[in-house]
Amino acid sequence: MDFDISQAFQKELTCCICLNYLTDPVTIGCGHSFCRPCLCLSWEEAKTSQCPVCRETSKKTDIKSSILVKNLVFLARQHSLCQFLSSEEQMCGTHKETKKMFCEENKSLLCLLCSKSLEHKAHRHCSIECAVEEYREKLLKQMRSLWEKIQENQRNLNEECRIINLWMDYLCLRREMIRDEYRKLHPVLYREEKEHLQGLKSESKKIFQQLKKSRAIMVQKRKHLREMHEELLNLCHKPDVELLQNLGDTLTRSESLLQLHMPQPVNPALGARPITGLIDRFNQFQVNISLNYEISSHNIMLFEDVRSLRLRHDPQEAHLPSETSKYFATWGAQSFTSGKHYWEIDVDSSWDWAVGVCKDTWLRKNGPVVESGDTFLLIYVKEDNCSHLLTTSPLLSQYIEKPLGKVGVFVDFKTGSVSFSNVAKSSLIWRYPACSFSYPVRPLFCTGHT
Repeated sequence: MDFDISQAFQKELTCCICLNYLTDPVTIGCGHSFCRPCLCLSWEEAKTSQCPVCRETSKKTDIKSSILVKNLVFLARQHSLCQFLSSEEQMCGTHKETKKMFCEENKSLLCLLCSKSLEHKAHRHCSIECAVEEYREKLLKQMRSLWEKIQENQRNLNEECRIINLWMDYLCLRREMIRDEYRKLHPVLYREEKEHLQGLKSESKKIFQQLKKSRAIMVQKRKHLREMHEELLNLCHKPDVELLQNLGDTLTRSESLLQLHMPQPVNPALGARPITGLIDRFNQFQVNISLNYEISSHNIMLFEDVRSLRLRHDPQEAHLPSETSKYFATWGAQSFTSGKHYWEIDVDSSWDWAVGVCKDTWLRKNGPVVESGDTFLLIYVKEDNCSHLLTTSPLLSQYIEKPLGKVGVFVDFKTGSVSFSNVAKSSLIWRYPACSFSYPVRPLFCTGHT
């Protein structure tokens, strides 16, 4: 009867994925418990968060550490360890006593008398039970850190692959935009246009090679991290005595791996190549704009929306700032309904900023900025250790160097297009396709910081 109870007890403390004692046990929404690393790997491979037992879907945020199960597993492991140490094969051959001490120096099990001998007297000792608990906690802590690095590297790899997929499309759009801009200027600039496009081709090729090299480094990093995680997981399922004797070297190697630099996604940026006569052409239509100033961080969640949309491709890992940004939103006192208009905005001292135009009626609706389709903005946001330049309607990354000083905004009602220029470099940042709008628009400028 006692044997049946013991077997039933052991079964309840066994992970149904690895069929070993639960390691770092967690319980999900349906109530079933698993090893944390086993569950994470299972969900990652299946690309779904279903319970491996009952198939009920759980949220990843529903994972809870199970202290009760952890304590029960600890007691079960201790019982198994005591049975193992009490066996005749594990008795001290010299003193015929049970081995109770663990020598940190040479990773050996000793009886109490051996631990006080001349050979081991100067070494650090502790009880085998304490050593097992300490080593297992070290192992679990290392596995959690390693898994976090695996996830971080995967996010970086996903971002790099996303940039690579967008890169060629962006270059095609940019080449066509540059050609079209030169057609509006004097034919004598044919040689400059040719050099401009050739320089763009050469620079973009180098950046593309950097992107591919970065992706290859991340793939290799993923391989090394996963191999080490698998090695630690296998060691975690070993008997306690084997864990004590083999953890040291494995832990040292895993710590060395964690201390290495994590490869970060390349933030590609083409140089701002000048176009002769670009700013002179825009200046023919220069206007003075009067701006209405209003603190609107409670009404217009512009920069938060941009960061949220950038992270949407990996929503499980998205971590947005907890504080709302404080910034000024300014817009023109007068709207434009026809003709051509050009003005410049100084953005040099701004942390986050956005310049452009919005539909006149959008201000009264006070709706979402980025996804509204009624705003044509060039946006600069800082995020972690890098920055991003984007345009709205639709949200599109602009892989070109950040403008310093003034940004020019050119609105052409005849073609229904908006252009942004780097004034200091006489360079075109972006021009919307023709027929992008056919309604009154109003200048808009936002700036601020978190």
